[in-house]
Amino acid sequence: MRTASIERITKETQIRGALTIDGTGVYEISTGVRFFDHMLELFTKHGGFDLTLTATGDLDVDQHHTVEDVGIALGQLFAKALGDRKGINRAGYFVQTMDETLAVVAVDLGGRPYHVVDAKVRTRLVGDLQSELLEDFFHGFSVHALANVHVKTLYGRSNHHKVEAIFKGFARAMRYACSTDERLKDQLPSTKGLL
Repeated sequence: MRTASIERITKETQIRGALTIDGTGVYEISTGVRFFDHMLELFTKHGGFDLTLTATGDLDVDQHHTVEDVGIALGQLFAKALGDRKGINRAGYFVQTMDETLAVVAVDLGGRPYHVVDAKVRTRLVGDLQSELLEDFFHGFSVHALANVHVKTLYGRSNHHKVEAIFKGFARAMRYACSTDERLKDQLPSTKGLL
């Protein structure tokens, strides 16, 4: 079983989480930001992961610390659960529709952290989530999962649909990237022999 648990305690946030990569989409998530919870629930369900995550943060100051630190913790959970990464597909992408919106997400779990986010969200808030924090979430995730994450909304009208398409696409891209190939089970997915 590819599983991991984490406890990340700072002066700004207290996060506890557990992840099973080869799960069934079961989740229990609470961050204090309800729209963000909903996006993480979508990610878990559409990725086929099991995720328990509780975050308590200084939301009286701002959402920034909570959203970014959840990205960090989720990245750490995946890095730990993936172990040496032998036999994984490593890269994955998904083109996701959500009514009038189309988004694409590409992921490479090859050990090189980088992120690019072009969400095209034009409002300060989507639900109760500060939309500018999407980039901070994906930055935290990419650095700590040692992953390239590229997110782009191609078009759409509803900002809610844009963010939802991104998280569903992220889930499916991660699901494939984390999946294993029986033929390559003892190999690192790299010609370098090192990730």
